[in-house]
Amino acid sequence: MSGDDLREASVEQLFERAGALLEGHFLLKSGRHAGRYLEKFLVLQHPRIGSELCRRFADALDAYRPTLVIGPTTGGVLLGFETARQLGGTVRAAFAEPLAAGGRGLRRGWPIDAAERVVLVDDILTTGASLVETIDAVRAAGVEPIAAAVIADRSDGTLDLGLPLHALGRIEIPSWEPDACPLCADGVPLRKPGSS
Repeated sequence: MSGDDLREASVEQLFERAGALLEGHFLLKSGRHAGRYLEKFLVLQHPRIGSELCRRFADALDAYRPTLVIGPTTGGVLLGFETARQLGGTVRAAFAEPLAAGGRGLRRGWPIDAAERVVLVDDILTTGASLVETIDAVRAAGVEPIAAAVIADRSDGTLDLGLPLHALGRIEIPSWEPDACPLCADGVPLRKPGSS
């Protein structure tokens, strides 16, 4: 894969090249079943592909003149750091991590000034829960985030974060309730991603 090949590839092609667009029968976090699954960590283990995705994030977010890029743990840590590096200058990176009481928080003693221009990055948008929790964490720190970007949008398109949302790609993956799953009816073994 040359640099030009990466620049020309769609998000779906980048997942395929990384072996991260899995085929089979998968149990999703929502409890639904699907025949395809995006394994973001298989993409992020390839620095050249991860860097290309973050270059695209930087292109999408540069117009907002960010000073801080924040992503939710776990994938957002890598994405936030590399996006900030690609944006250059004095742009910093931080992450929002789960709190024992629920939700996410900005810990680690990072100073966040009220004048900070915060953008958010995340990997796969399905329900938006991790982005909403990250937005809440930024607001709890006294700053209003100004934009967000995700690698792939798998949502139903109705999510309103109250700020601009940029998706590098949209990947359609049908899913079913277990009792209506054609893969169950065909006896295809069910896998729970991330459990092996």
